[in-house]
Amino acid sequence: MSEEEDRDLTIIKARKMKELQKQAAIQEKMKVRKEQESQPRTDMEIISSYLYDRGEEVLDLAKSQFPIQTRAIVRKIVELVKAGEINQRISGGELLALFRSVGMNIRVNTSIRVEDHGKLVSFSDKLKYENEDSTAA
Repeated sequence: MSEEEDRDLTIIKARKMKELQKQAAIQEKMKVRKEQESQPRTDMEIISSYLYDRGEEVLDLAKSQFPIQTRAIVRKIVELVKAGEINQRISGGELLALFRSVGMNIRVNTSIRVEDHGKLVSFSDKLKYENEDSTAA
């Protein structure tokens, strides 16, 4: 064999090896995906995939303040998701409204922040500083 044929064979072997590696990677991904699909997801995993905009925070607060009731409501929401009744994402505000509508008054830490000279400060601090400035004058 000539040197040129050896080089061609090397290139062909390298291409074939690369193609086989790609196929192996694809098969591995499919295997992992099938394993994940076969493992039953918990109710919390299912509902977490539907939450956005502070939804996780509201759910965590509900679990800490009303654990038994929260589990029951989450179970019902997951049933509705699986049945196709709920097919859109749930915001934190919507979840909070749902909990409050069934009598669970979840306490959420809130703070109002306003811009003051290019910085965000709490509303209470801003009022305090304005009060101090007006009394000092």
